[in-house]
Amino acid sequence: MEPDCLFCKIAHKQTDTEILHETDALVVFKDINPHAPVHLLIVPKKHIRSVNDLGADDHDVVSKLIFSARDMAKQMGINESGYRIFFNVEKGGGQMIFHIHLHMIGGWR
Repeated sequence: MEPDCLFCKIAHKQTDTEILHETDALVVFKDINPHAPVHLLIVPKKHIRSVNDLGADDHDVVSKLIFSARDMAKQMGINESGYRIFFNVEKGGGQMIFHIHLHMIGGWR
């Protein structure tokens, strides 16, 4: 855990953020600035700065993020209508918090 990292603090329950889903490896919560009716962030508990910082031993982390996004889409009722998952990478790619996280958006009619 990085002590100054907001997502580390959320993942380790040091904020009052409502956690929608949690496993031993990750947490899921709503984005505070949603860009869709459903906008969730899937965040690993392990601090990894960005996609560029993934190590050889992080394959499982990425897999768990993607499978959790799929499961949350079903839980939120948008799996059949469609959804989008994406990473923002580095400042030029729109990354604002430097702790890897997967966005899952959808819910448009």
